[in-house]
Amino acid sequence: MQPIHTLHDFFVRTGADVRLYHMGRRVEPCTLETLASLEQEASAWPFPWQGQARLGIVFRLGDLVDPLIWFLALPLDEQGQLVPAPRDAFLQRLLVTLGQNVERVGRELDDQGKIDNLMQDNPLAFTPSLPFQAMLHARATWDIGLPASSHLEPVEAYLSGQQQVDWQFLGLQGLADFAVRLEEESSQALAETLPRLPAEVLVSLCYCLEHVTIPDNLAAALRDRGEQAAEAGQLEALCACVRALGGADQAIAGVWYDALLEDPAACRPDLLAAMAARGWSHLEDGERLPRFLTRLAQQPEADFAAAARDLALVPRLRLPVLMVLREARRDTPIGLRLAALGQ
Repeated sequence: MQPIHTLHDFFVRTGADVRLYHMGRRVEPCTLETLASLEQEASAWPFPWQGQARLGIVFRLGDLVDPLIWFLALPLDEQGQLVPAPRDAFLQRLLVTLGQNVERVGRELDDQGKIDNLMQDNPLAFTPSLPFQAMLHARATWDIGLPASSHLEPVEAYLSGQQQVDWQFLGLQGLADFAVRLEEESSQALAETLPRLPAEVLVSLCYCLEHVTIPDNLAAALRDRGEQAAEAGQLEALCACVRALGGADQAIAGVWYDALLEDPAACRPDLLAAMAARGWSHLEDGERLPRFLTRLAQQPEADFAAAARDLALVPRLRLPVLMVLREARRDTPIGLRLAALGQ
């Protein structure tokens, strides 16, 4: 029997019914092949977050009825490749805890104490934010074909404008279920309701919408609501709309990002962080990326080095970011920040 060297080996050899989800920049499905490629050092992790490959693993083994959920943050090196030692230590602990015989693993996992012991004090384990947890639950139930939570119905009624519901009783899980199940009809209804949403509902909703593809009609409404928030000085609502447009088409999101980057007053650290965190794909532009990094360099309170390093870990942005940094003249904001870092 061949030994188990990787997490991919473990799930394949045990016959697990497993679904993987990215839990770093956005909650979205991740293939087993993507994990295998990382563990075989064949490619860098596509969506790194804070130097980690963050995964939500939903799986069943043996006769288990309810799926298990693991949240693992695998450390990455400066090239976005796996740092294997922490993964190896976790895998060794996994095999020792559950037994080396993979055919018995399903039965071993029936012992809840072993499961709790395995993940307790695990240096790779992390607890996602509540919106991320809600989105994972919504994604997984949708993918498996299970019904949405009971919180979805009042959210649908409220966001469609068909029923007056006290917004304070809307559950985050319902908003997540709504976002995952967003269709043309519900998208249009939401676009019409969006201008009237209380800021608190808007922000919570955007925390969910930032993980899904945004249709053009809703993207335009989010942009307009973001502009209203900017005029009213509502920074949190503005940043929420910017993050939600990360999943929108370049023709809307990119143009809006350009307009925001042209406005020195708008380019505060929170806004720039929102662009980098969820709208990183829109920074893959020969003019927008240098402008973004320049604005970032102009903010004394922003951690320029950490933000640039985090963006450079994204495979498609690595070379463009390095080129902008390398070509920056010494008297430019970027050049001055780099010189300060070198002192």
